[in-house]
This record gives sequence, structure tokens and C-alpha cells, in this order.
Amino acid sequence: MRDDVQGESPYKGKTGLRRLLNAMHYSLCGLAAAARHEDAFRVELALTLLLAPVAMLLGRSGIERALLLCSLLVVLIVELVNSAIEATVDRISLENHRLAKRAKDMGSAAVMLSLITAGAIWLLVLFG
Repeated sequence: MRDDVQGESPYKGKTGLRRLLNAMHYSLCGLAAAARHEDAFRVELALTLLLAPVAMLLGRSGIERALLLCSLLVVLIVELVNSAIEATVDRISLENHRLAKRAKDMGSAAVMLSLITAGAIWLLVLFG
């Protein structure tokens, strides 16, 4: 085995357009899984779908609209990463362990900070 591919996943054999299509499929499966299994993601997705048109109406420039929309998407992105961390930790073990708790708490803190950031951006853009 070549040194540059040692330890790589055997599923990374596809290249070009096939790899891109596979990646798109897996990404859509991930979004569907989050929507199906994660309550927090569903709530944040509903808020994003509600607030995205509001962002387009209330933003006075392209930059303001982009800030408002991107702040919503960042919350969804961080929630997806948090959910992936939680699923991975639970897959390894459901036993209470201080490192598992730390990983889950840090993921939760990341979501909280993304929500605070989104709120601050909305307040500053709309009232700043």
C-alpha cells in the first residue's frame, strides 16, 4: 500500500463527477436524518425557513441580507456538527463517561454560541 493512502477509507475510491454526486447524496441523507431524528435541528430549521424571507425583506443591502441569512445557516451547520458528535459518542458507548460528557457539552456550547451570534447579528443589522 502506498504511504499517501495508508489508513484512508476504502470508500473513497470514486473520483470526478461520481464522487461529487455521491457526496451530494450523502449530504442530503444527513440533512434528512437530522430532520427525522433531531428535535433541535427541526426547531432551528423551522425558524430558518420562517426568518429567511424576513431577512430578505428587512436587510437594506446585499451585505445585510447575507449576514442575516448566513447567521441562520451557521446555526444549522453547528447543530449538524453537534448532532454528529452526539451520535458518534453514543455509538461508541452509552455509558456515562467524563470525556463523553465533555464532548457533548462542548458541542452544545458551540450551538449556544452560534445562536447568540445569530441573535447579535440580527439585532445589530436591524437596530444598530
